[in-house]
Amino acid sequence: MPSTFQPVRGMRDLIGEEAKAFTNIITTARKTADLYGFREVITPHVEPLELLSAKSGEEIRQRMFIFKDLGERQVALRPEFTASVARLVTTVLKNEPKPLRLFSVGTVYRYDEPQKGRYREFWQSNFELMGSNKPEADAEIVLLTNSMVASLGLQGFAFKVGHIGVIRGVLSQEGMDEKTQNAVFQRMDKKEYGEALKLVESEKCRAMLKGLLEIKGKDWKETVEQIKSHVGGYEKAQIAAENLFEILNLITQSPDITVTVDPAFARGLEYYTGMIFEIYIPELEIALGGGGRYDRLIEVFGGEPTPAVGCAHGIDRVAIALQEQKATLNGKNGKSVAVIPITDALKSEALKIAQQLRAAGISVEFEVMGRKMAKALEDADKRKEDYAVIVGERELKESAVMLKDLTNRQQCIVPLAQLVEKIKS
Repeated sequence: MPSTFQPVRGMRDLIGEEAKAFTNIITTARKTADLYGFREVITPHVEPLELLSAKSGEEIRQRMFIFKDLGERQVALRPEFTASVARLVTTVLKNEPKPLRLFSVGTVYRYDEPQKGRYREFWQSNFELMGSNKPEADAEIVLLTNSMVASLGLQGFAFKVGHIGVIRGVLSQEGMDEKTQNAVFQRMDKKEYGEALKLVESEKCRAMLKGLLEIKGKDWKETVEQIKSHVGGYEKAQIAAENLFEILNLITQSPDITVTVDPAFARGLEYYTGMIFEIYIPELEIALGGGGRYDRLIEVFGGEPTPAVGCAHGIDRVAIALQEQKATLNGKNGKSVAVIPITDALKSEALKIAQQLRAAGISVEFEVMGRKMAKALEDADKRKEDYAVIVGERELKESAVMLKDLTNRQQCIVPLAQLVEKIKS
């Protein structure tokens, strides 16, 4: 009787090329972490509900996978990495010298409605830089994202950048409490600007926000100057705009980065206090990743006041982006080879040759089914192997093998001493 079991809705199996794509993206994320001096930490998938709900935002709180463990404790699957990393910083790493540069990668969980690029179990690479309030820390987070995405071969990507402090500065000076401010940002994050404005009682404040929504500009300097001029009289908002200018001035020293400034840009997490950003490609409407500054989160978890900035990259979405652009995820990892002994008596020698090829970094599928050569070659063809190494008695007496190029169907006898070089060339 055939099995009817399927993955849980919003979760999926990754097989073959799709799994390889994810592995390549994760490998690139780890290389980026090394390049920028971030060390990896591995945190639990399950955390206390109190920790995860402290400052994650109402939207995410409603979409967490929450349950009681056998000790009747309220726990949840992590919806993101930052809360777990903040816990580490307030406990195990509290006496470590600052700044802390911490990297994580793995699966996170949110009970969203599944759609393209949105799953209930999804993969993220996460970077946190804790201990610096300087604009160069913000710049590092954006630049490492730029570096990682460029390394993967994505084309035409651009950053959308804003500063949560501009709007918070206006709303705070107008006397709006933090809870209502968070509700405004949640609606703006969903681009429900009309609903956001309904929460603002002051007519002057509403006009100020409407004005910010209308500011657009291709040149980032011009846009930031418009923001500074528009929020004149709001001291904290102006300080935020000045901070945004400093960060962008650092980021744009890199010639290969494209930035647009959006003063009405908001993100769903409540803990942001400063610069925020997202990265997009023209072929997809969904962000591939994003992040920002959160200077008060560590205090929420009982730690010392610690300025921090971080980002997360959606590995599922990056894989979709690469597929959309028909990128090859850095291509195959070298050549792939099938090693086929013509008779059972040659298995031992053939396996020895397979091991030598693997030691030289060549991917090998050794014939383990005992098939005749024709069937084994047919299988290698289906698996899209580049070459077949056919181990025959006559060739072995001459310390050689038959090498068949499965792309152009040509074959030749190659001495064993030259086999690695011939395959790699």
